[in-house]
Amino acid sequence: MVSEDELAGGVLFRVLAALVAILVAGRALGWLCRHLHQPPVVGEVIAGIVLGPSLLGRSWPEAMDALFPSQLLPHLAVLGQLGVILYMFQVGLEASGEWLRSRTTATLVLAAANIIVPLAGGVLLAVPLHAALAPRDVPLPIFALFMGVALAITAFPVLARILTDLKLTATDLGRLALACAAVGDAAAWCLLAVAAGAARGRWTHAVATVALAGLFVALAFFVVAPIVRRRMARAGKAGRAPFSVEFVLLGVLIAAAVSEGIGLHAVFGAFLLGAVIPANSALARRLPNVTGGVSSLLLPAFFALTGLRTQITLVQGSESWLWCGLIIVVATVGKVAGVAIPARLAGSDWRSAAALGVLMNTRGLMELIVVNIGLDLGIISPQLYAMLVVMALATTLMTTPLLIWLAAPVSPSSIGRSPCGTASASDTQS
Repeated sequence: MVSEDELAGGVLFRVLAALVAILVAGRALGWLCRHLHQPPVVGEVIAGIVLGPSLLGRSWPEAMDALFPSQLLPHLAVLGQLGVILYMFQVGLEASGEWLRSRTTATLVLAAANIIVPLAGGVLLAVPLHAALAPRDVPLPIFALFMGVALAITAFPVLARILTDLKLTATDLGRLALACAAVGDAAAWCLLAVAAGAARGRWTHAVATVALAGLFVALAFFVVAPIVRRRMARAGKAGRAPFSVEFVLLGVLIAAAVSEGIGLHAVFGAFLLGAVIPANSALARRLPNVTGGVSSLLLPAFFALTGLRTQITLVQGSESWLWCGLIIVVATVGKVAGVAIPARLAGSDWRSAAALGVLMNTRGLMELIVVNIGLDLGIISPQLYAMLVVMALATTLMTTPLLIWLAAPVSPSSIGRSPCGTASASDTQS
């Protein structure tokens, strides 16, 4: 075990060494995943599991403790969060606020289905799970609400990374998926705040989170966005840049901090600020060149930390795996069918509708953030926590193969192009 004195004496060295290990393992497994038609982000998550207690910690615990002592994880977490904040700002730039506003009705309908159907499935599944796996002192209503949120969440950062890796961020499918995930996840985080507030006995905090989240989104689109557009129009006529890069990056940090302070995740604030900047502007094209290198360096730490905190071996025995399989089935059916059917009724063809449902089934790290909160609050047991981690990984792993099978734009031969055959905006970042 690394002592506090030893860590304090070389914390920078240890952080850098840990980042090197994460980047090397993530790149190697990411390369392998590319050849298996999986996005590299899957390799980065698996790299964390390989380096964590599930594999390295079991076979060579001294090496894991030397590379990733528990006191070092908060430092890596901060770096990873900064990486994902910058990355989600880039995603917001490509998502285009104008495009989102022009499709508000369709987005809200599909986002509602994206949250309501799997939420209902999780609540129903919670009834038998409560008797079998829930902590004894947790009431069924709180447990059921948490399970509903756990099955309804979509991994916003992982979804964005998959869309980027498959060159789909700037397509209609990618934009609609991001919009649905953003709206649905914001609702899910509000519901999680309700569950957390109930578990702590603080309902007023939960209500305040919901109200402030709505106010934050309204301010972004109806106050900040018009100011940005007017400033950019005046600057364009004068032939000068509307904002300095430093000013924009300060805005990203402020938006992320406000979002985190409200009770939503910081990534939503960064995404919203990116979405209010016109996607076809010179500023939007310039900013990824500045933020892309930093986020590429720090983002793998965000993905790998999940694996470092996961112990897959907690799921043992045939009964446990049956429960785990049932959770995966209910979660997948709720997301895919819950989104695909409304999308088909709205006029999409079956392949596009199913592809959208498959994208919404990506859970990844946002799911893991949720289940960690549930574990910390004592709402779920360690065994159920491990099952939900397995579900998060399984639903994320199945996303790309199902997309390749369903959608022509995502076939292996067309990865790297948008459906219309032109390079997408994400191509310029790679």
